[in-house]
Amino acid sequence: MAQIVSDEERLLEFLYAAPTGLVEINALGAIMMINPYAMKHLLPLTGARDSGNLFAMLENSAPELRNLLDGFDGERGTVCDGHRITVDIGRDRDGPEPKVLACTLVKLDPDRAIACISDITQQVAQERRLKQAETWFSSLMNDINDYAVLSITSDGLVDAVNDSWTAQTGEARERVLGQTLADIFPSTDDDAVGMAELLRGCARDGWHLDEMWHVRADGSRYWCQRLLAARVGSQGDLVGYTVVLRDIARPAYDTGDLRRLLTQDHLTGAANRARFQHLFERAQQAWSEHGTPLSLIMLDIDHFKRVNDSHGHVAGDMVLTAFAETISQTIRPKDVFARLGGEEFAVLLTGTLSDASEMAERLRLAVAAMRVATPQGELSITVSLGCATARIGEDLLRVADAALYVAKHTGRNRVHKAASAVAAA
Repeated sequence: MAQIVSDEERLLEFLYAAPTGLVEINALGAIMMINPYAMKHLLPLTGARDSGNLFAMLENSAPELRNLLDGFDGERGTVCDGHRITVDIGRDRDGPEPKVLACTLVKLDPDRAIACISDITQQVAQERRLKQAETWFSSLMNDINDYAVLSITSDGLVDAVNDSWTAQTGEARERVLGQTLADIFPSTDDDAVGMAELLRGCARDGWHLDEMWHVRADGSRYWCQRLLAARVGSQGDLVGYTVVLRDIARPAYDTGDLRRLLTQDHLTGAANRARFQHLFERAQQAWSEHGTPLSLIMLDIDHFKRVNDSHGHVAGDMVLTAFAETISQTIRPKDVFARLGGEEFAVLLTGTLSDASEMAERLRLAVAAMRVATPQGELSITVSLGCATARIGEDLLRVADAALYVAKHTGRNRVHKAASAVAAA
């Protein structure tokens, strides 16, 4: 006798077999329904957190999702579309591509929302390859008057210039030949990265694109777009660079503001997870190539969940903002401060393990002295910190995270300095 399948059962079969993640949640993030695809990609991110709440599962990867839903004014509608979540931090650049998920969050009614999760790691990798190919098309436009083009040797010296360079900058070709890019584009106080590091990043990633002021030979300046593209030989070796400079009208918006939107955590102003990943990989590359001392401090606000549970997320956000401001005012300007997720932060700094532990102790004392005024009254917090320094044969991120674990499980409000696993072996 044929079994009769109800419409509801057919719908459930369809949802559970769908090749995308589907998660129905309530307004607080509690999961009401989840299909296997979503479970497959979300459960590995959960750790010791509540696997029954979507926001808790993504607290370390996408803490902004909770605020996006809370800040959505309409009773229903799309909260975010294809919001990218970078999952892996600290991967070797020659290893697999970092995992990236896309999340579309739709509010169904005031009490319910549905999240669609998909793995777009390969798509992101393809986009990167397409951008690299696009740089080559741009660098071939030698005969277009709007594009000034320089050819750079692998040693960083200009060996060829097109006619448009003189038309755009007023500099004679003879004066440019043999110069370095640092001579042509001297660094300013606004530059966060020197030309040598830009070239190293270009060699690693295949290209670099930015906008900047450039000074003509007569002293006037103009706003330009600068493209650096690495040239690779038949054996995959670096043979040089191409620099394309284009005179453009400066947009009405401030590109600095746009850069901050793309690289900073929306709540605290610290570098976001994706920005940290980029800077972390670049710093590790500089350490491996030049031996620049590199250390990492991992920070975790003690018992932060109690703040949210007892005083609400508004008070929690106020604590996070005040905490980030205190850390930013204590570290050095050249140090990198980032929010990795939830109440977990990191400080990346050039220096030895001793330098890092001294800095961590200053941070601990500064946080302990904080008093945060909230609608529920004045709050104080403490922080646990783990320090590690880059050593051959060790995963800096993992060692620092292990040191943080020790600090948290031996009393909190303390600094733990990692010992060398290599030395102990």
